Amino acid sequence: MSDIPHKRDELGRILVQVRNDLTELRKRLGRTAVREQGQTLDIDALDAAISRTEDGIKTRAEEYLKTVNKQVLTLPIIEDLEKKTKKIAKWRPPLETIPDMRPQKYLTAGASPGEKHKAAFTMRLLYNPAHPKNRELMHQAYGIQFPDLRKKTGTTVGTQKVVSGLTLGSLAVVPTGFQGSNPYPPPPLCEEDMRAGIASLVEKGLPPSVADLCLVRTPVKPKVTYLHQREGGSPNRIGVCERVGKRQKDVSQSKDVMQAPRISHPERPLTRTIVTPPPSAASDSKLPQGPVRLTPLNCQCAPALPPAPVSKHCFNIVGGQIDPCAADFCTFKEHYCLCWGPLVEVLWQLERLMREYAVPHARVCGERLVALVQSGELDWGGGDMEQLLLTLENKEEVWELVQQPGQRYKGEGGRQAAAVRIQACWRRHQARTAYLEKQRRKWAAGTIAISWLLHAQVRRVRKSLQVTRLRHLENYRSRAEYLEANWSRLSTCRRTIIHVPSLGYSEQQRRSLQGFDILQNTQMGRLCDVKDENVEVIYVCPVQLGEDLLHYYTQLLGLQGAVETGEPTALPASCTKRFTILTPEAYQYFPSHKMCVSTLLKYSPHTLQRIKNLIQGKQAYLVSGVPHIDDLAVADELGVPVLGPEPAVAQLYGTKSGVRRIFTSAGVSVPPGHGDIYTLQQLHECLAQLMTDHLQVQCWLFKMDGEVGSRGTAYCDVSHLSFRPWALQEYHCRGPQLWRMAWAQEPVLLKFLEAVPALLASHAKPFNTSCYPTWTCFIDHFLKQGGVIEACPPSDSVTCLTVDLLVEPGGEVNMLSCGDQLHGPGGLQVAGYTVPQTSVSSDTLYSICMRVGHACQQRRILGYLSLDLVTFLEPSSLEQQVWAVDLDIGYSNQLAMTQLMLLMTGGTLSYRTGRLEVPPPVRANKPTARQKASVTTRFAVMSSQLLHTNLSMVRYSVFFQMCKAQGIGFDIKERQGSVFALHDSVERSSLSMVTISPDLQGALLTFARNLSVIHQEISAPNMQGETNFKDLIKNIEEVVGVTVQNSDKDHKEEVKSE
Repeated sequence: MSDIPHKRDELGRILVQVRNDLTELRKRLGRTAVREQGQTLDIDALDAAISRTEDGIKTRAEEYLKTVNKQVLTLPIIEDLEKKTKKIAKWRPPLETIPDMRPQKYLTAGASPGEKHKAAFTMRLLYNPAHPKNRELMHQAYGIQFPDLRKKTGTTVGTQKVVSGLTLGSLAVVPTGFQGSNPYPPPPLCEEDMRAGIASLVEKGLPPSVADLCLVRTPVKPKVTYLHQREGGSPNRIGVCERVGKRQKDVSQSKDVMQAPRISHPERPLTRTIVTPPPSAASDSKLPQGPVRLTPLNCQCAPALPPAPVSKHCFNIVGGQIDPCAADFCTFKEHYCLCWGPLVEVLWQLERLMREYAVPHARVCGERLVALVQSGELDWGGGDMEQLLLTLENKEEVWELVQQPGQRYKGEGGRQAAAVRIQACWRRHQARTAYLEKQRRKWAAGTIAISWLLHAQVRRVRKSLQVTRLRHLENYRSRAEYLEANWSRLSTCRRTIIHVPSLGYSEQQRRSLQGFDILQNTQMGRLCDVKDENVEVIYVCPVQLGEDLLHYYTQLLGLQGAVETGEPTALPASCTKRFTILTPEAYQYFPSHKMCVSTLLKYSPHTLQRIKNLIQGKQAYLVSGVPHIDDLAVADELGVPVLGPEPAVAQLYGTKSGVRRIFTSAGVSVPPGHGDIYTLQQLHECLAQLMTDHLQVQCWLFKMDGEVGSRGTAYCDVSHLSFRPWALQEYHCRGPQLWRMAWAQEPVLLKFLEAVPALLASHAKPFNTSCYPTWTCFIDHFLKQGGVIEACPPSDSVTCLTVDLLVEPGGEVNMLSCGDQLHGPGGLQVAGYTVPQTSVSSDTLYSICMRVGHACQQRRILGYLSLDLVTFLEPSSLEQQVWAVDLDIGYSNQLAMTQLMLLMTGGTLSYRTGRLEVPPPVRANKPTARQKASVTTRFAVMSSQLLHTNLSMVRYSVFFQMCKAQGIGFDIKERQGSVFALHDSVERSSLSMVTISPDLQGALLTFARNLSVIHQEISAPNMQGETNFKDLIKNIEEVVGVTVQNSDKDHKEEVKSE
């Protein structure tokens, strides 16, 4: 085998010598043809023969080199340079190829620092042609498309010999093939470019495959270079290199082999040196001595190759080891010997990866491995496992094995990796636990701090509120003393009354009431206080009234002069200038909070300031509705006294239990019952005892302390008890006197105690199921608020009446209004009144009212009160009984409607006689002295809570035209007819009405007729709407029937007496 290099050198020398001799022969023939121009020579035939011989030698040389180097090598074209002596024109690029060097936007003075930094970084990349982004930036910025030098040629030379030989042509002349393929004219080449070598041509874009090569002598003499091991390599890496390098001994010992330098950058093209055979003696003088470095035949570097469909260089990794003697691995190593340095590192990483994960077999694709190394995307730290696995042919199987839980700990170093993993998890757990504990303590400390700050803030605010409310209370008491001392003077002098129709219920009650703002504005009759010439009224309205309502009340109050004179055409009275209606601006800020009027006024500084301006320098006091704590704040802000009790006192005695204490102390009759009940056991015991004491009572009522009207009322019928006849028999046997003894009641009491729980569960029902749908729900709220048990009157004919009282600060008690109640559905909901009352004698009623008024005055309950009474005939004795059942502290709707009635009739309500006395009608003839002295009586039916949803579809102007067409109106001369009070301008679903007539029956019938007519006018058969008109008409018919019966009975008695 030692003589193979010598034979290769001799054959190559012979081929080069023959090629040189043919070239010399062509030159001589050319000179001969020039000298012998006068003779005829067949030069063309000889030249063709020489060309055929030269082409054959060239073909044989390429086949030889391909056989030796295992790669096709194309020799440079042999051309006659003397024949091509054409001058090349000076190269000038076309104008469209000249780059636009105008300053860009990012280079202007107004560019931001970020843009300047980006521009500087771009220029640095443009100045560095070796950078991978240089070609892309040149194309984007200047439109110049450089060849991609990173692409790898499709064919590579596998020889390790240095080829030396003759190169023809001058670098100053651009080859013909390049001129035709390049659209741009080539740049001129200078002497320095010629000496720079082939690298300079590559940088200028001249493809080496068509460029003529010339040899330039260099003082540096090339010699064989060996591939050394990497410094600092691990023992495992050195072992791999030793195993891989066993098959390389023959090549490394040859002196003619020079290994290519190690690739340091994936984008730098591979260069290699080829040792050519020595030249012949004829051409030895023209060839430079020493080896010559040549660039690849194709200047374009190969890109990152995709995985080949059929791999030619595959080898196996068995048990994490590569067999260096395996034929496939040796073939791979021999093919890529020039870039073996980086491959050793990757092979070592693959072996380590297979050993760590205990992969029994892996087949590596050599082309993918080399492409991965040349791409530069490999993480040389060894952490890019996925990229390494992509180089495997059986990557799916290996990946599935690697992804199995715990596979890492089955391979090399598995125990150590498992220990490290366990320690890391444990330390992470400890650190996480400590961190969470620290965070929990930090959160707890922050929560405690914030809670403490909030507590301190709330405490300061609460203390400040307590101080403020205490100041308000002290000022209220001092002003109440002044009002008490000067009431006799204030009640007769010029004064201003500030009416605040506030319903100071609890927040829960306010939120449960539908249309709470409209409900507070049902007392527009308070404006009628202006009938006194010394009174000015400031009415605080909870809703915004439109111009139509303001005009209506101005016209209504202006009728006072016409009522007094009996002339409808009389000028409006001066009272139209003595009332003012104000709306707090806070109603816009709290549209859905359902605040009482006092609270809205408290948060309305502009309205308060306007009231201050109106009452400045005048005697004034405030009249509220249901007392509220904000009444004191408003009064203190305005600096006026309040005609009413303290809110705390009103809250204490305004409950059902507190009212029973007042009635008991006043000495008036109350229904049998018990108050202050807060437990279920107490409820059962009290009910059983009351049922035992009053066997004649068949129905018992349960009333909550904090509710108003019939909302918090339930009833239970005890006539369903099976042993009740036996209890009645025991009562008759013992007698009324002995029945009071405890021993006589004991058997019956025990029976009732056993039966009460089941009785309540099955027969107790709430009246208002919209608030409390079931007895269970009712009893829960009942026990929370407390309440009373009262007996329902043991009679089928029961009449309820309401009396309005004024407990003056001076100590006097006045009766302002009294009327019988008209009930809605259920019998407990008040829908209207008939004034004056006709159920109880005036003396009895006056006595009860005075006693209750003085009892309230003793407890500092001042102002307006509304007393509810019940009258019926005792079944056993047929004597009339009057029970006091309820007491409401505040200005009532009945009193407001009474003020409107008195304004329209010009009369007075005599409580001594129980009659509504009005002046006689004004006649056309001159009245006599007797007619002047006489007075007439009137009866009125009124209601302030008439509801009909269809009213909202009718404007008030249309409504009054409709009433006028149906004959609904008021006769000023006769002082009888119908008067309306309107509540709001937006919803218009409720109103108040008063009908006045000479007799009660006429007033009732007029009221019922008005309701029926209005309902028919605003309703359709398929749109009846929600209304209480029908229930009220039904109750009026019942009252009219009773009235007719009583009048017939009285008439018969008068006839008998005569």
